Amino acid sequence: MFIRIDNQSSDPIYFQIAEAFKREIARGGLQADEALPSIRNLAKDLRISVITTKRAYEELEKEGYIYTVAGKGCFVSPRNEELVREERLKEMESHLARAARLAQLCGLTKEECKEALELFWEEE
Repeated sequence: MFIRIDNQSSDPIYFQIAEAFKREIARGGLQADEALPSIRNLAKDLRISVITTKRAYEELEKEGYIYTVAGKGCFVSPRNEELVREERLKEMESHLARAARLAQLCGLTKEECKEALELFWEEE
């Protein structure tokens, strides 16, 4: 799994890491009970502090995406469909927000956008 850190982002690095794992879990790239990289190895690979990586993993665990086994490491939690749905919804909202801003810049009306969305929906 490749995690890209954006140093120009206003989002903290631990948050970017956690979001990358959430996306990967939601899309099925990480399976239930699959081991995550160790905190130290991930920190080394990303060239960041172990503390930052630890915080990302703590957030993921607190939100139910992963669990920790003492002496073994961190693992992906069994698939929680509600968490996966929520993550997908969040990603879709982000894309729609960008599309809405672009539509406004292009001078499109809300009705034109709705029509375009309905056309895309029907194509699927």
